[in-house]
Amino acid sequence: MDRDEGYRMLNLLQDEATQQATLPGLEQIAPGYADWIITALFGGTYLREGLSLRDRQLVNLAALTALGGVDPQLSGHVRTGLRIGMTRQQIVEVFVHLAPYVGVPKALAGLRVAADTLATAEQESA
Repeated sequence: MDRDEGYRMLNLLQDEATQQATLPGLEQIAPGYADWIITALFGGTYLREGLSLRDRQLVNLAALTALGGVDPQLSGHVRTGLRIGMTRQQIVEVFVHLAPYVGVPKALAGLRVAADTLATAEQESA
């Protein structure tokens, strides 16, 4: 694990708004926990060979949709998908593809989060 690389990767993948939405106030409630997440995940798992950043985002979108109830994280990963060059259509297709695997209700819930996030991102870039 590489702490400095973790923070570099986090800043590459997530804008400040996404970071604030997904790691809000952790330092106050659980000191050191956000740093551990960033170091272990972004400075460890994300640096492994074998999957591109795009592939990792596809997996993240699928896993978070399957879990359900993690809207801030799912929204953040939709934004990250856009940041790394995924198109709106590719992101939407993830949720369509997931329906037979995770169930239509979870796929629809994920798609609603994605639609809201994509609309916000389009407004911000206009």
